[in-house]
Amino acid sequence: MLDFLNPLLNRHPEKYKADVEIYTWATCPFCIRAKLLMWWKGVKFTEYKIDGDEQARAQMAQRANGRKSVPQIFVNNQHLGGCDDLYDLDAQGQLEPLLIKASSSV
Repeated sequence: MLDFLNPLLNRHPEKYKADVEIYTWATCPFCIRAKLLMWWKGVKFTEYKIDGDEQARAQMAQRANGRKSVPQIFVNNQHLGGCDDLYDLDAQGQLEPLLIKASSSV
């Protein structure tokens, strides 16, 4: 949705090496907030748009320990939680260290 902002906000792409995945719905305000934080930080991520796809939602819930709300965010295959969890980690200074680490599968 706001992909045009990527070149403007992608200030330090070499800094973040983590594999980031976000399950979203197009009109979800929490999904938009989570993606905005990642864009603002210059983090590249894979977005899974699961609007109306019950099979994808079930797969997400399995990965997210049963959580079915969106967004659900994973860093290096570790479940972080939703939008509030993401912002809490950032406020506590714990998000950036997770984003700097490269995935062990890379």
